[in-house]
Amino acid sequence: MSKKVDELIKEDQEYLMQSFRRWYPFVIDHGFGAIVYDIEGNEYIDFNAGIGVVALGHKNEKIINAVKEQMDKFFHYSLTDFYYEVAIEVAKRLSSLMPFSAKVFYANSGTESVEAAIKIARGHTGRQWIIGFINSFHGRTLGSLAFTSSKAIQRKSFSPLLPSTYLIPYPDRRDPLCKEECTEELLGFIEDWVFKKVVDPNEVAAFIAEPIQGEGGVIVPPKDFFYKLNNLLKKFGILLILDEVQTGIGRTGKMFAFEHFNVTPDLVCLAKALGGGLPLGAVVGRKEIMDLPPGSHANTFGGNPLALAAANVILEEVPKLLDHVSSIGKKIIEELTDTRSPYLYDVRGLGLLIGAELRKNDKPFVEGLEKVLYNSFRRGVLAIGAGESVVRIEPPLIISEELAMKGTKILKEEIEKL
Repeated sequence: MSKKVDELIKEDQEYLMQSFRRWYPFVIDHGFGAIVYDIEGNEYIDFNAGIGVVALGHKNEKIINAVKEQMDKFFHYSLTDFYYEVAIEVAKRLSSLMPFSAKVFYANSGTESVEAAIKIARGHTGRQWIIGFINSFHGRTLGSLAFTSSKAIQRKSFSPLLPSTYLIPYPDRRDPLCKEECTEELLGFIEDWVFKKVVDPNEVAAFIAEPIQGEGGVIVPPKDFFYKLNNLLKKFGILLILDEVQTGIGRTGKMFAFEHFNVTPDLVCLAKALGGGLPLGAVVGRKEIMDLPPGSHANTFGGNPLALAAANVILEEVPKLLDHVSSIGKKIIEELTDTRSPYLYDVRGLGLLIGAELRKNDKPFVEGLEKVLYNSFRRGVLAIGAGESVVRIEPPLIISEELAMKGTKILKEEIEKL
């Protein structure tokens, strides 16, 4: 680590609250496409895209031009009090992508989108209870935190959390109790235990879930789970909220991950890639549900015109990339699956949201994850972790096959060196 990097990290520690972790000492200076450079000019393959945010890559010209054009008009004018065209344009695009007649609420981030969805579900149904899943990540503000449970540290010291909430197991094929009957076992647990012992289903406003658990370790559920769960919920008028903050906007090879699972949710939470790097979140829901009365929910910066200008480009360009995303993702999974290592437990994912899980003596291999990420960084690949010991791969959607395979082979070699 150079003196310049060392000094910058020390200043970061002095002036910023250290409530987040860094995987290795990378200090970004600039980027282009799926390549980023540090402050000393070293080049890296970007395998995390700012945690799935820069879908069209760094310094995308179409996004830059759209934002500049909007900047020449106005930076901000509160959507909660007035009107502007770009907010309607993006809402129309989002609505056209949904399998239902939709309305949109804009927020600034993923956790704000989740908070809004919670309020919409409670407000519409008049019910209080909301049920989530263990090992999920929905954000760190106090409402969303009630459903975040991928790591205990995320919740430690912040109780009491939102009341009238309950967490149940996620359909995780790694669970020896789950096996092939995972869907039926979990649905039976909900009907025979949760609805009979914990809360009457007529008091439940919604279930909230990630269609694929990202932070929790890239956990892909059985293909029939959400379809059958939603059929059960409909019997009691319970809404299904799907948190697509990380999985949405093309990340899995479809515009939304729920398309892989033959399910139509009631509310969809979006953020990350939606703003192309600018802070933007949204809840997209069925029109009849999006009925909170005036004054009941709003924010100052939600639907910022600069972020919406970027979103317009994202929603125009990402649908063109879906076949590419699926193809590159399958090749990455095939390459990693061929890794010769006793510590590689599983490779899983959809599109360009991929996890390679490391285990040692049938336990999470945390030290192995740290070594793989650090040594890959030293060799020019920026990946991050998920779960307890999962290498998480989610590059910009525009990454070339050549660059994707080059980065994958480095990760593969570092896993084999363990």
